[in-house]
Amino acid sequence: MSFIDSHNHIQDDRFGDSREEILAICVSSGVTFSAVNGTHPDDWPHVASLAKRHSFLVPSFGVHPWFINNLPTNWEETLRSYINETPSGIGEIGIDGWRKDFDPVEQERIFLSQLAIAAEKNLPVSIHGLRRWGRLLELLRNNPLPGCGFLLHSYGGPEEMIPSFAKLGGYFSCPGFFLSPGREMKLRVFKEVPEERLLLETDAPDQNLPENLDRYRLLTSNDTKRVNHPANIIAVYEGVAQLRGISIESLSNLAEANFRRLFAPVLNERAKTSPTDAP
Repeated sequence: MSFIDSHNHIQDDRFGDSREEILAICVSSGVTFSAVNGTHPDDWPHVASLAKRHSFLVPSFGVHPWFINNLPTNWEETLRSYINETPSGIGEIGIDGWRKDFDPVEQERIFLSQLAIAAEKNLPVSIHGLRRWGRLLELLRNNPLPGCGFLLHSYGGPEEMIPSFAKLGGYFSCPGFFLSPGREMKLRVFKEVPEERLLLETDAPDQNLPENLDRYRLLTSNDTKRVNHPANIIAVYEGVAQLRGISIESLSNLAEANFRRLFAPVLNERAKTSPTDAP
């Protein structure tokens, strides 16, 4: 049985010197693929380096809506160079309605520039839409999309929008954070996601699971704050399997098929390379 983390940020500095040990735990726990998302040009080199060393890491490069300020003028050219040199997706990109310190017009401009690249090259794209799911749906309806589809990372929109996103090629990823008390309505939505569109994620080091489900407790380097361990994807599978009333084995099989379908353009190219720890 395999486990797939469809969205995380393993390059994040909060993992510090423990990163290689953390990755080894993921592999030994049965994690076969882990989609690592860049957030701004500064961390793209780290994402690329990790993906070259570890075959189970599937890289994506993108500008997160929280990092649109002070971008270098050549950011788009640099993005194209990364996806040309490394088999990869586009992500994490999107629009955000929670934080108010970023121009929404500029967010959309940068998001659509990256979405256009994904559509042009038929690359899977991981999308952030926090508190802007309605506007996101509008933008996706009115712009070119990659034929392979797109991932709605930590989908927090209403159940009623699922068919519309799915019709456009959307997949829906459930984070372990939705297993927390007070998030029951967010979690319940994933009972209605079509099985051929369902994926799971940790968003590590963010979106901690509730403490009672945190099997791989991890603290920041100064031991002051708990961060999410990517091997906690196993607990996400257990929670979603229980929610949907299916076995973990069945969920593992359908999630793997979905991930392979969405990320096929990347996986097919990566299969031609030989990172050091190929499973």
